[in-house]
Amino acid sequence: MPATATTYQPHLLDPHSAEPQPIHPANGRSFKLAELYRLLDCQTVDVVRLTPELILIIDDEGKFRQPCYLNLLATYLWYQYQPEARGQDSIVGRVILCHDKQFR
Repeated sequence: MPATATTYQPHLLDPHSAEPQPIHPANGRSFKLAELYRLLDCQTVDVVRLTPELILIIDDEGKFRQPCYLNLLATYLWYQYQPEARGQDSIVGRVILCHDKQFR
């Protein structure tokens, strides 16, 4: 059975932690922008699509931070689901992995 917004457990992928951290939207359904800004410690987000249902929500300006930290897990997932990205770019900073219906 495919994941749905109500059954998929979103995770925070932190470049300083080896383990993804389970998180939940404050309203129990979907993340709001202010909540994402707080979780990612940023002011602008972007979406990187992995599959028709799964997305990574990233800090759109993360590469301008000093220092900026490579997010190995998020980059690995992106490369696995979108092989054309390999060698083209990488993902930095904190990232949220979730179902696309959990971002409204």
